[in-house]
This record gives sequence, C-alpha cells and structure tokens, in this order.
Amino acid sequence: LENTDPRTRGRGIQLLSQTLLQCYSLLQEKEVLHLVLFYENRLQDHHVVIPSVLQGLRALSMCEVLPPGLAVSVLKAIFQEVHVQSLLQLDRHTVYSIITNFMGTREEELKGLGADFTFGFIQVMDGEKDPRNLLVAFQIVRDLIAKNYALGPFVEELFEVTSCYFPIDFTPPPNDPHGIQREDLILSLRAVLASTPQFAEFLLPLLIEKMDSDLQNAKLDSLQTLTACCAIYGQKELQEFLPSLWSSLRREVFQTASEKIEAECLAALHALSACLSRSVLSSDTEDLLDSFLGSILEDCRHHLCEPDMKLVWPSAKLLQAAAGASLRAYHHVTRSVLPLLLEQYTKHPQSSQRRTILEMLLGFLELQQKWGHVEEDESTLLLLRAPVCSVVFSALTDPSVQLQLVGIRALVVLGSLQGFLSPSDLELVVDHLIRLSLREEDSQSSEAAMEAAASLAPNYPKVFSGRMVPRLEEELQSGRAEPEEGSSHDHCSLRQRCLQALAAVSTHTSIVRETLPVLLQHLRKVQKGSKAGSAQEMVSVCQSLHRVALQCQQDAEGCWYCHQTVVPCLLAMAVQAAVQESTHPLPGKALLEEEVLAAMVPVISAATTHLSPELAAQSVSHVVPLFLDGEVSFLPQNSFPCSFQPFAAGEFLEAQRRVVILLMAFVCSLPRNVAIPQQERLLRELLALSCSCNCPFTATTAAKCFAGLVNKHPAGQQLDEILQLAVNRMEPGLAEGLRRTQALTLLLWVTKALVLRYHPLSSRLTDKLLALLGDTELGPAAADGFSLLMAESPDVLHKGCHADVRIMFRQRFFTENVPKLVQGFHGAGPDVKANYLKGLSHVLNHLPKPVLVTELPTLLSLLLEALSCSDRVVQLSTLSCLQPLLLEAPQIMSLHVDTLVTKFLSLTSSPTMAVRIAALRCAHALTSLPLTVLLPYKARVIRALAKPLDDKKRLVRKEAVAARGEW
Repeated sequence: LENTDPRTRGRGIQLLSQTLLQCYSLLQEKEVLHLVLFYENRLQDHHVVIPSVLQGLRALSMCEVLPPGLAVSVLKAIFQEVHVQSLLQLDRHTVYSIITNFMGTREEELKGLGADFTFGFIQVMDGEKDPRNLLVAFQIVRDLIAKNYALGPFVEELFEVTSCYFPIDFTPPPNDPHGIQREDLILSLRAVLASTPQFAEFLLPLLIEKMDSDLQNAKLDSLQTLTACCAIYGQKELQEFLPSLWSSLRREVFQTASEKIEAECLAALHALSACLSRSVLSSDTEDLLDSFLGSILEDCRHHLCEPDMKLVWPSAKLLQAAAGASLRAYHHVTRSVLPLLLEQYTKHPQSSQRRTILEMLLGFLELQQKWGHVEEDESTLLLLRAPVCSVVFSALTDPSVQLQLVGIRALVVLGSLQGFLSPSDLELVVDHLIRLSLREEDSQSSEAAMEAAASLAPNYPKVFSGRMVPRLEEELQSGRAEPEEGSSHDHCSLRQRCLQALAAVSTHTSIVRETLPVLLQHLRKVQKGSKAGSAQEMVSVCQSLHRVALQCQQDAEGCWYCHQTVVPCLLAMAVQAAVQESTHPLPGKALLEEEVLAAMVPVISAATTHLSPELAAQSVSHVVPLFLDGEVSFLPQNSFPCSFQPFAAGEFLEAQRRVVILLMAFVCSLPRNVAIPQQERLLRELLALSCSCNCPFTATTAAKCFAGLVNKHPAGQQLDEILQLAVNRMEPGLAEGLRRTQALTLLLWVTKALVLRYHPLSSRLTDKLLALLGDTELGPAAADGFSLLMAESPDVLHKGCHADVRIMFRQRFFTENVPKLVQGFHGAGPDVKANYLKGLSHVLNHLPKPVLVTELPTLLSLLLEALSCSDRVVQLSTLSCLQPLLLEAPQIMSLHVDTLVTKFLSLTSSPTMAVRIAALRCAHALTSLPLTVLLPYKARVIRALAKPLDDKKRLVRKEAVAARGEW
C-alpha cells in the first residue's frame, strides 16, 4: 500500500477491496471509520489506483455500522476528486452503486446536503453513454424526485442531463449477454421525465418538437410520454402549451398513415382532456377544459358536415377521444355534436353515408355506457331521445345490410342505457328484432338481431317474455312457418329461425320458463307427424334446447328448472317412441334415428353438469330405475303400451336399447360426489350390452357409458372386480368371433377411462391394444384407437362432465408407450407396419408441442418413414405433426431438409386433396428454416410448386400460391 510504484499500490488496494467485499458485514464501527478515511485519502492518488479505491468504497457503503456523517463525506470526496465520466464502464457503474446504496440507507444524511447532492450527481451522470449504467442512473433520478430530495436551482440541469437521451435510439448488439432492450431504456427514461410537474416547462416544448419530427419512433415515444405526464400534471403546467399540443395532435390524426401513431394521438388527447377534467377550479380561474374542448369542436365540427366526408372519421375519433375522458367533457362535446349528426343523417339519403354517420353516433352512445345511467338534468341524450330512436329505427328498416348491422349495434347500446328507452320504444325494439330475426333475407342481419335480443333480454325480461316469445310461438305453429316455394331464405327455413330466436332470447330465468315449453311442445309436434326431413328439424330443436341449457348453467334456479323440464320430457318421448317400435314396428320413427338421439346428448349433458349434488341425487334416483326396472312414474305422459326394458334380451327390444345413449348423457355428466343407485348392477348390464349387442351404435354407447362410470368410480375392491369382469368379457371377444369390433370398442373406451385417471390397469390394457396393431383384421381400427385415447372426447370423459382427468396424462402415455410403438414397428411384418406408424402419428399429433420438440431427434426418422406410407390417414396426421415442428424446431429439422423437401414435393401431387393441402402447408413452413439451408433447394421447389398452381381444387391452388410466393 505504501509502494512508490502506482501499479503496485493499485494491486495492494485491489486485494484489500476484494477482501472487504467478502467480509464488510463483519467490520466494527472503528474499523469502518479508519478504512473510510484511508480510502477517501486514496481518491487523490494516481488514476490507475482509483478503480480499486471505488470498489473498496462500494464495500464500505454496504456496512450497517457506518458512522453518521461518513456517507456525506464519501460522496463529497467522489464529487470533488473523481472525474467519473473518464472512468471505464464498470468503474462508473461502481460509483452509481455507491450512490444507490447510500440513498437506500442514509437518506436523511444525504438530504442534509441540500441541492449540493443533486448538483454532484448531475456532474457524475453528465455524458453517460452505456445502457447498463443509464438504467441505474435513471433509477437514481427517479428516487431523487420521488423521495423529495432538494433540487434547488438545478431542476433544469437535472432535466437536461436526462432529457438529452430522449427519444432513446438504441439497438442492442447481436448476442448481447446483458439482455438490455430498447424498451427497457424507453420505459426507464419515461418514468423520469413523467415523474414531476417541475419538468413540465422544459419537457412539453421538447415533446412538441419531437412530435413534429419525421421519425416514427420519436413521435410514438413523445405521445406515450405526454400521456404518462398527464397523470401528474394539472391545469397550471399545461395551460401555456395546450394550443401547440392540440395543433400537433390534430395534424397527426388528420395526416398520418400509421394506425399506431393515430391510436397514441387519441390516447394522448384523452389523457389531456382527463387531466383538465380533474383540475379543481377556484372561482377566479378560467375553465381550461371548456376552452380546450371549444377549440377541438371548432376545428373538427365542420368536417362532420363535408359532403365528400373525407375527414369525417379522423374528426369523429378526436371528438370521441376528448369526450370519453369525463362526464363533464362528454356533455360538453355531445351538446354540440349529437344534434349535428342527427341533422346530417336526415340530410344524406345514401345508405353508405348514413352508415358512416350512424357509426359515429354509435361511438358517442358507447361512451355514455361508461357512466351507465343517463342523468336527467344534464344529458343531451335524453333531450334527443325521440330523434335518436327515430334514426336507429330507420336504419333497421333500410335495405342496406351494412346499415342494418350498425343499427342493430346501436339498438343494443341504447337498450343498455338504464332508463333511456320508453315502454313504447321497447315494444318497437322487440318488433324490429322479431322482423329482422325471422323475415330478413340476409343471414348476417338475422343472426345479429338474435344476438341483440340475447343481450337485451336480461335487462327487460318482462317485455321479451310477454311480447317476443308469444310472437315467435305463433310463427312456429302457424302454417307460415313452412318454407315457401322458391323463397331464398339462405338455407334457413323460417321455422329454423324461430327455433334459433327462441334459444337466443332465453337469457333470463323468467324468459326460459316461457321458451322451454314452446320448444318441447314443438319437438312433440314434429315427432307425431313423421314427414320427410323431420329428423333434421328435431336436430334443430335439440340445438336450440342445448343453447338454452348452456345459458341456464350460471343461475342455480334456471339450471334446475331447465333440468327438471327438459330431461324427463326428452326421456319420455324417446321411451314412448322405443316402446311403440317394440310393439308394432313402424318405418320412419325419426326420434330414434342416430343423429336425433346424438343431438339430445349435449342437451341432457348441459342440463345436468351444473346441478348441485343434492338436486343431482334427487334426479338420479328416478332416471337409473327407469332404465334398470322400467320405473316410468316420474315421466310426463307415462302410459306406454308395454314395459320399457332396454337391458332385457329379445330381438324386438333393439329400439329400446338405442335409448341407452340418453342414460349415458345423464349419468356421465353427474358430479363425482353423487352416488348412483344400483351402480354395480348398472355397470354389469352396460358391460353385457356392449359385448352382446348387434347394433354398433348401441354397443358403442354402452361401452362409453360403462367407461364414463368406471372413470369416476372410487378406487377399491368393487372397481377392481368390475374391471376384471370387463377384461374377462373382452379377451375372448377380441380373440375370435363375430363381435371382435365391439370388443375392440369396449377395450378402447375402458382404456381411455383408466389412462385419464392413471389407473394401474391402464398399462395392461394399452399393451393389449399395442398387440392388436399386428392383427391384419383389427390393426387399422386399433391404430385409429390411439387418436381416441389422446383426443378430447366431446360427450363423455372430459373435464366439463366432471371426469377424473389428470394433468399431463398425454405426456405420461407418450413416455410409457411410444418406445413400445417404435419397437413394434421395427419388429412388424410389412403388411402391418403402417398400423404402428398410424398409431404413433396419432399420439404425436395430440402431444403438447414443447414436449414433442424435446423428443424430436429420436422420432424424426420414423416420421419421415411415415410419409412414405401409402395410408392417407398416416400421411395426413404425420404432415400435420411436422408443420408446427418446422416452425418450432428449425435447427433439428434443418438436418433433414433434403428428405423433407423431396417428401413434401412428392405429396403435393397426392390423389387426396387434404394430403395435397397439408403437403403445401409444410412446404410453406419450410421457409422458416435458416436461409443458408434453403437456398440450394430454392429453384427446385419453385419449379415443382408451379404444378399445384393449376390444381383443379381452389383450396389447393390457394395454398400453392402462398407457399410458392414465400419461396
């Protein structure tokens, strides 16, 4: 430390400093005092020593036992003796760290320095260029301001030393290890500039200057900074600069081609208006909000009347941005603008111009929604209620669909304003919605009107249930609901629209009590008359019932009403049809057709999943005895010609067995904690039915119902016994005989039920499935079964119906079974190899992509082999598996680019359209690989992709254009 050579002294101080950085917490007060005095003295030493001295002071600045007064003395010494900006980046960073440490622990002492501390820091920071140091320096300035350090006469200097970096122009170097992004610096500097109103007089002219520059980034940064400043400024800070700010914002919105800049200008204008609205006025100050809004109105209002409507939208957006800031601003602007817009609407007869004017009007109406109710005394809107309603209603009767759609949106907004629509207006609203829903040729307007009814009905349940529902019921029952000859009702008969409208409007329990009986009555009516097309109509009714059931789920009362109305009714109708079919078979019982029964499943499921356990238990005590014992007493209209015995033997009971699908819909949707009466008997009956039934529809339904119950069954001896029974029934069925397909279906569904809940038996059943891939007869179906195991099931075994689904079951299945699939593929004969590839591609297709990417290196060669397989299902699922991998794992895929290019190009001429499309998408995705990898193939690919440009299918040509263009 006393050596005459400065470098040797530097090494001695460096060793001492490094030691102190390790053990500063162990020092005593006397030692700290002694060391601080030594280091302060060393600051006057040779410049090569200074970096090590600063490291020592950094260690001492972290000591808790630092005596009072020393923090001030250290900083004074640094400010006085060290020219910080001549040091290296790391040493400058050390100075900032010392200041930060002292500000964190010795705040009161530093404040005792007054403005000298601020001035000292300004000298330290002045000229800093390194982004790592700037982030720390900006944080120090923020703390200076936030913690009320004295700035004294140095406010402008502090502003200058930070604002010289505005706007930030920094591009991080490639492979930057520090990870500092331009955005980090922008936000950090913005937090400084927008931290105090004291900067306003210097900052606002700078922002105005940068807003007027040609650089988009400078404009954006200035606008975002202005918006941030408005949060802390008041009238006093803004007053002088308002005309210039408005002039810059107006020019940008009128002239810019950039949506980003326009959006930021509108946000800044909104913030200015909000800031002026917040200011508390004393009696002698001018109300700046009024004069500011006055100048906006003066500059924008006349554009709303221009016949060419060139600056209409920019002007409307500016007015809406200012008006949306506060209720006071809203009243000021709408007082002037709404009468003008209404006048313009009547002046312009053209639909396109009317649509523009109504869209602007809609913008102002939507702003009123922010404040909810319409206040009697101040509201311009209430004074203009009649003309506003008249304009909106006239739009609804206009021949232009686009104008109708805006009118419908405006109607919804008016309906959401509490107390705005009078009772007579409401009746008119409902009449318009009925007419648009049912009679409007264009399906867009019809759908929009139904959705409008859906959103307004909860606000006015009495009007909708008393006026709309009876009208819809009348239309449904009248002869007019028959589709007219040659009417172009967009595939949608009037009757179907009635059904859709009844479902749409059922968004309140009191309305549901009116609509459900109508829908169910119509279903009965269609069932009785067995005309051609009645199956399709029943499906339409079921779709409407499903929507109603979904809309009732959030409300406990509505949910129970829906359940106890819909479920017994559907069961009664199905049982009635099945029993009649058993006694005297009639052709054309539409209700028992597969598509109709399948359409009832989601209705019963949606009406059941959200029941409370108590109500669900009440319901299950009726439904299960119906199927097991023919107990029909709880059904409406329950006088049947013979008993209902779906599980009994006999060839005439086939129709009754089909109804088991409704049992599946019900029991598989119950909450897990609901006990099912006679569950063991029910499981045995379902098992027997799934193995012995000749009808594939019924056998599959019984297998799914069995699997759904097994999945939720509590673990224990009972479950083990029923599963053993199932295995004993499946094994001989799979081995030989006429019902191998039914046995495979049962195996697949039971395996899925157990895989989802991680049951130990699942691996044994999966092994059976893997073994079947080598079977020439069942192999292809077993391979497709892997898709069933991995995919989301729509009706049973999903979380929505309370199934026991463990997280990451797919990853677990992949880990346990893909090695076996690969091994089986290598050992299989040529006639069954495709089955293994198909099974593998199904598993990979449903696997989360991040998992797939990690396993890719080991599986890629197999996937490439799968592309050569002649089975189009294998080709399709492999292509859909590879496409996202090209985007997510380009490095690995690049290693196989030669093979990939060859395979994809050959598949673009596949006879199957779906394969051609998938291959072209993959060829397109190849372009995300590194350019150096692609260039050798460029000419070849472009040449090859010329052929599919002439494909006879439009969708193929579309993909070919996109892929070839990218290449």
